[in-house]
Order: sequence, then structure tokens, then C-alpha cells
Amino acid sequence: MEMKISNCLPTQKWCGNGGVGGAVFCRQVNVRFYPLPSQRLLPPSGKMRQRRNFSLQNKRQQTKKINTERPPNVDFQSSDDVESDTENTSKQSLESSDQESSIKENVDTLSETESSNEISYVSVDSNEEGQPSSAHLQDLIEMIRNAEKNIHLLNEARVHALEDLQKVLGEKEDLHGEINILEMKLAETDARLRVAAQEKIHVELLEEQLEKLKNELSNSRGDEENVLHVNNSIPLSHSDSVNSLSEELDSLRKENILLKQDLQAMKSELSLVKETDDYILMLEKERSVLESSLSELESKLVASQEDVSELSALKLECKNLYEKVEHLQLLLAKATKQADQAISVLQQNQELRKKVDKLEESLEEASIYKLSSEKLQQYNEQMQQKIKLLDERLQRSDEEIQSYVQLYQDSVKEFQDTLDNLKKESKKKFLDEVVNDMPWEFWSRLLLMIEGWFMEKRISKDDAKLLRELVWKRDGRICDAYMSCKEKNDREIMAAFLRFTSSPTRPGLHIIHIAAEMAPVAKVGGLGDVVTGLGKALQKKGHLVEIVLPKYDCMQYESIKDMKVCLKVDIPIITLIASLCYNFRSRK
Repeated sequence: MEMKISNCLPTQKWCGNGGVGGAVFCRQVNVRFYPLPSQRLLPPSGKMRQRRNFSLQNKRQQTKKINTERPPNVDFQSSDDVESDTENTSKQSLESSDQESSIKENVDTLSETESSNEISYVSVDSNEEGQPSSAHLQDLIEMIRNAEKNIHLLNEARVHALEDLQKVLGEKEDLHGEINILEMKLAETDARLRVAAQEKIHVELLEEQLEKLKNELSNSRGDEENVLHVNNSIPLSHSDSVNSLSEELDSLRKENILLKQDLQAMKSELSLVKETDDYILMLEKERSVLESSLSELESKLVASQEDVSELSALKLECKNLYEKVEHLQLLLAKATKQADQAISVLQQNQELRKKVDKLEESLEEASIYKLSSEKLQQYNEQMQQKIKLLDERLQRSDEEIQSYVQLYQDSVKEFQDTLDNLKKESKKKFLDEVVNDMPWEFWSRLLLMIEGWFMEKRISKDDAKLLRELVWKRDGRICDAYMSCKEKNDREIMAAFLRFTSSPTRPGLHIIHIAAEMAPVAKVGGLGDVVTGLGKALQKKGHLVEIVLPKYDCMQYESIKDMKVCLKVDIPIITLIASLCYNFRSRK
């Protein structure tokens, strides 16, 4: 931030070098501060700080409320819910990236606003010392307000970055909760599969028992047929044996009924086993779906961890910026204290001047009452001593104010230097990333092109060697030259490459032609074509040519292009002469 403070310093000097022969001009202005009314002397920095602190506290409370309002547990009933949640997390990550871009844009607007805060003040002549000027303190207060606005914008950017970090951490916790729930579901499915395996084993045992029972039934039926055949063959006299056989038959029938009931029970158990098999297949399908969703969530968790690492880097940058902002706030606080001290000194000066006025009135009254000459002389001597003391105090106060203003300017310059360094570092990082991201095919193509030129003997061996080394080193200059001449002929590309191998030449001369009269600047004279022709010829050889001519009232500005004022000189004989120059340097 460049600031031109002309009417704030007691002895301010401007020095500059002109375009002709390095001429130097200086100007001195002696200016004193005069106090303002009590309403304007109050600095608004305290109010602005209170508002800024209040707004920051409100924003932090809002972020805390947003973090507390999030649900602690999330239930996933099916794979569709998991997919919808993953889509929501992806949208939130996109929103966080958009917020990061908005933060960068805010920082860029900060740098632009700070570079645009150049304040120019009107110079005050030394003859107008007696008149009070109220614009000085207002300009200082405006400067302090602009600095506070910039710091407020930096604080807002930091708050946005912290909010994004908190959102990402909340998303990470939600993902951990989802992973824990999926692990619980996987454990349940494993337990169910174990139970199903045990049920399969039990079913196999029951099937073996069924086969045994079927074999026993077939054997029992064969025994019954044999018993019936024997009963038919036995005579009626053997009644005891018949009764025993009938009892055995009854027992066998009962056993058959029990076996049938057992068969029906086994059939029902088999149907249940089939249903359990179907349920196991469904569980296996659900397990596969859950495993796929878990793999997706793990990949997303890895991506979120990468985002968190990037955000940690951003957090470090924000911390650095915050430390710099705190340093600048301390400097601002010192500057405000110094300004308050200057205001208090001005008030004291005003009171002293009022006392001097009262003393002058008392002198007039003494002259009216015709006091003795000796008393008047003594009184005058005392007044002169007091006036000398007051002048010394005024000089001291002016010196203190000058030191305070210089300290403030130094602090503002340090702030601007830090911002410029940050911009340069970001630009360097961007250029290095662009050159490193170029594929190997691009560099191999350049190597083949250089080898072709060397085989065709269009370039020398040394030039080819230097160009190969530049390509192997992946120099950004040769990449930029090729991209700029990509759509041009081979000759133009080769000429662009050979610029890097050419030896450094001697710098050109700085030629200045002073013309008293020259058309179309003046009505008389014909040196315009000659001077411009010579300037262009010398420019082709690498020299810098400037044409210096006086400024006339009859100058035709419409017929002159690329004219700029280099220096203005006040001469007592001539009212105004301005040296103008044509810059014939080619725009490459």
C-alpha cells in the first residue's frame, strides 16, 4: 500500500529523477497541525474494534451451534440409504471446495483493496500556517479505518476456513459412525451364517435318521407279512400263540403310527431347513452388498483423509496469516496510541495558545491603564520567554508527530511487503506445478525435434547439446517458448529455441535527441521524419532512443501517439516547459 502524505508532515520532501539526464527536483513544505472541535477529536477505532470483536463472537457461537445440532447417530437400514448418504457427503465436500475458492477470492480482493488505497493529499503553502486545517486528522482516521476494514476481512476469511474445517471433521465423524454400524451388521451376518451352518449339520443328521427309520419301516412291513402268512398256516387250536402274535401286531401298528408322525415332523423340519437356506442366501447377498458399500466408504474415507490433510495445510497457512494479522493489529494499536498522544499534544498546544491570547489581552489592558514602562518591559520579557518556551514545545510536538507518522508508514509498508511475498510464492508454486505436470511424451517430442534439426545440420553441435540439456532439466523457458510458437513454422520455433543458446551481447546505448522545434509538435521545422527515422534505425540495433522537445501552446496532441510527460520544470523566464519523449522500444 503506497501512501502519499503531503500535508501531514511538518517538513516533507519530494525527490524524483527525471527522464532527461537524471535531473532531480525537490520541494519543501512546512505545515503544522491545528486542533479540531471536541466531537471530531474522538477516534472511532475503539468503536470499530468493539463491533469487530462482537461480530467475531457471534460467528463463533453460530459455528458452535451448527456443530451441536448435528445428529450423533445415523441408522442405515438398507444399501439405498448408504448410497444417499455417500451422495450427501460428496455434495458437502464440493460445497467445502467452493467455500475454499471463495476464501481465496476474498484474499485476492483484500490485496486489490489494499493496493487501491492510495491517498493523495493537497500540498499546503508555508504562508498558510496561521489557518487551522481539519482535513489532516480526518485523512489519518480514514487511513486507520481502511486498515481496520482489511483486517476485518482477513478475520472473516479465517472464520470461513475454520467453519470448513469443522464441517469436514463432522463429516469424518459421520463416516466413522457409518463404518462402525456396517461392522456391527457384518458381525451379525457372520453370527447368522454360523447358526445356519449348525442348522445344516442338524438337518443332515435328521436326514440320516429318516433313512434309518425308512429302513426300519420296510423291515417291519416284511415281518408283518411273514406273521400273517404264519397265522394262516397255524391251526385254530393254538390260541395262545395267536393272541401273542396279535399283541405284537398291535404294538407294530402303534410303532408304525409313531413313525408316520415322526416322518411328518421331519418333513416340516425339512421345509424349515429349506426356508433357512433361502434366508442364508439372502443374507449372503446382503453381505456382498454391504461389503461393496464398505469398500466404497473406505475409498471415500481415504479421499476425506486426503482432504483433511489438505485442510491441515490450509489451517497452517491460516495460522500464519492470523499471526501476521495479530502483528499488524499490534502495530495498528501502537499507531492509534501514538495518534491519541498527538491529539492530546495538539489540545495542549491549543490551550497554550488560548493562554497566550489571554496574556495578549492582559497586555492591552495594561497599556490602557498606562502602567509604568519598567513594569511593561519586565512583563514583555517574561512574555517573550514564555513564547520561546511555547515555540520549543510546538517544535517538539511536531517532531513527535513526524516520528509517529513514519512509524505508521513503516508498518503499512511491512504489511504490503508480506502480501507481495505471499503473492510471489503462490505464483512460483503455480508455475512449477504447470511445468512438472507436462507429460514425458511432450519432452520426448522436443528431443526428437532437436535431433532432427541436428541431423539436418540446421543447428550446430553446441546448440543441440545446450538444447538437450534444457529439455532434460525440464526448463520452463523452453516449454513456454514451444507453447507460444506451437502453431508457427519450424524456422520460428528454431529461432525461439536458439535465443536460449545465444551468448549475452553488450547492452545498447541510451541516445537522447533534443529538438528545439519539430513538426508536427510545432508549426515550423521539418526534423520529425529525420529524427523518427534515426530513432527506429538505432532501435533495431538494440539502442534506447528518446526525443526531448519543449511543450508549446500550439502543440497538436491528436497527431502524436505514444507521448508521455517525463518531467515538469518551473523556470522564472519561461512560464512552463515540459520535456516529452517518444519511446521507440519495440513491444515484444
